[in-house]
Amino acid sequence: MARTGELDLHLDLRGGGGVGRALENALRDAVRSGRLAPGTRLPGTRSLAGDLGLARGTVVQAFTQLVAEGWLVGVAGSATVVGALPAAVDHAPDHPPPPSPPTPPIDLRPGRPDLTAFPRAAWAGAVRRVLGGSTAALDYAAPGGLPRLRAAVAEHVARTRGVRADPDAVVVTAGFTQALALLARTAHALGISRAAVEDPGFALHRRVLGAAGQVVVPLAVDARGADPAGFPAGPAIALLTPAHQHPWGVVLAPARRTAVVEWARRHDGFVVEDDYDGEFRYDRQPVGAMQPLDPDRVVFAGSASKTLAPGVRIGWLVVPRWLRAPLREEMTTSGAAVPALDQLAMADLLSRGEYDRHVRRMRLVYRARRRELGARLAAVAAPPPAGVAAGLHALLPLGSVEQERRALAAAERAGVLVHGLHSGGYWHTPAPQRPGALVVGYGTPAAHGWRRALDALTEVLAPPR
Repeated sequence: MARTGELDLHLDLRGGGGVGRALENALRDAVRSGRLAPGTRLPGTRSLAGDLGLARGTVVQAFTQLVAEGWLVGVAGSATVVGALPAAVDHAPDHPPPPSPPTPPIDLRPGRPDLTAFPRAAWAGAVRRVLGGSTAALDYAAPGGLPRLRAAVAEHVARTRGVRADPDAVVVTAGFTQALALLARTAHALGISRAAVEDPGFALHRRVLGAAGQVVVPLAVDARGADPAGFPAGPAIALLTPAHQHPWGVVLAPARRTAVVEWARRHDGFVVEDDYDGEFRYDRQPVGAMQPLDPDRVVFAGSASKTLAPGVRIGWLVVPRWLRAPLREEMTTSGAAVPALDQLAMADLLSRGEYDRHVRRMRLVYRARRRELGARLAAVAAPPPAGVAAGLHALLPLGSVEQERRALAAAERAGVLVHGLHSGGYWHTPAPQRPGALVVGYGTPAAHGWRRALDALTEVLAPPR
């Protein structure tokens, strides 16, 4: 291993013809393969000879030969640098210029916010402040989360979602999917092996539960949310989206919330309240969390995926006391810890109010987009969005599977990416008699691309002329 300035470089000097020839071949190969890029500054011949254990004259002779061939370039008054690949060596025949890149698709898939709106300056400032403080940001992060973030989350969810939380109840995870996997495995270890999940619902969550050994039981969803009549007898998990059912967009009715909690008490089960976009309600104040009805039977789950960006990979659970120790043990044995630097940056955003300011700003943006979407749909006599005015997606009923297929085919021809209720795997058991719909992520496009996306979607849904 030779050190070229600050660059470690492996040079294999094996081969016939002596060490001088071996050094020439090794340097040629490093340039030819791209490991030494054009313009890379090489060390002086004395330093390289010392690193490789060779006579300096051997290195000088190898450099002289490679300069003559064009592999290296001697710069007067400076070091030797790597030259451009000689024209006669390993050149592929000329090719025609690549075609112009295709027009990028219009992304209206649900599940993401406008990533261009991420508060870069606020996040960068938080990271700078964290790095300017304690070295705790560089150490291993304890499973369950750092005290500073757990305290900030407890205050935030209590203030904004009405959750009954204290820092000891908060568990920090790498987003909701990891949180669900940890809860499902923990429940299985405690003897709970069934999970009731909304139908329709997010297909990935069913896969996560199944991978943890849970038998998934579908819960029918109507205008009042998930129907508790479908709950299994005996201990089970119930995964619900009470504030804004995904994807149908309805709110779990108060009487059903009470029935859900009573079921959990009676059958020694627990509820996972997935509050995936509860901050975004546009026609009134956001619906409060279900967790206060019984904090001993409801696990409240939130994340920064819809408010900031999925790539932040920070989520949180507010966990009943009896579940905390086994859950943290599962996190320890699976290595499920969120990087400390990211946790402290998130805590900084929360404690300084930057997170709240960003959410309020984006709430106005998404409210305007949903209003525009509804107006444009009405203008072409397309079905209005189902459910309440909330979240980052809208479900557009289409009546039948065949209508959904035709709409998706038209969207594909127009370069519009959108999900279908059937094609996206939302139904537990697809069947022709089940209604079709498009699931449109109006939060996904960048601000500068929103009008183009809206025009394209309207064209797809407009009746034939």
